Amino acid sequence: MPEETRAATLDLAFSPDLIDPEVQAVLPSGYVMRPLARSDFDKGYFALLAQLTVVGDISKDAFEERFDYVKRHNDTYYPLVIEDQNVGKIVGAGTVVVERKFLRGLGLVGHIEDIVVDADQRGKKLGLRVIAALTHLSKATGCYKVILNCNDDNIAFYEKCGYTKKEVEMVLYHVKH
Repeated sequence: MPEETRAATLDLAFSPDLIDPEVQAVLPSGYVMRPLARSDFDKGYFALLAQLTVVGDISKDAFEERFDYVKRHNDTYYPLVIEDQNVGKIVGAGTVVVERKFLRGLGLVGHIEDIVVDADQRGKKLGLRVIAALTHLSKATGCYKVILNCNDDNIAFYEKCGYTKKEVEMVLYHVKH
């Protein structure tokens, strides 16, 4: 089934037209970058996210409820995935969350979150492709800047993606995991 037809049959979180076709074009054969789909629960989406941080025990119903929320707010949340269609598995993911500011003439700021590539898939530049797609998406949605937080071990990677270190992140957790 052609990629355009296949994407049209999936229940997607946002329009695939926002994904940079140039990024899609350089993925390995059999890999597709697309918005998160309702069917991704069964394609290892949470197993992938668990390689990044604590996920918790999420039921399919809970996933679908959150998916529906994200889809209803598809001008704020842009979760995308890379699927290895050769095996039907999600192998990369990331999200842009668009914040609506009062500053800069009611400007928009993109926040890149939850970047992860399956440990078995690293070295294929999939993380670079996710960041490139999210950066493009933030610009396409009118953001005047896009920001992300990372640990010190990942600074060099994000610098390769065109980002520069600026300021310091602070955090206070309300719930301990």
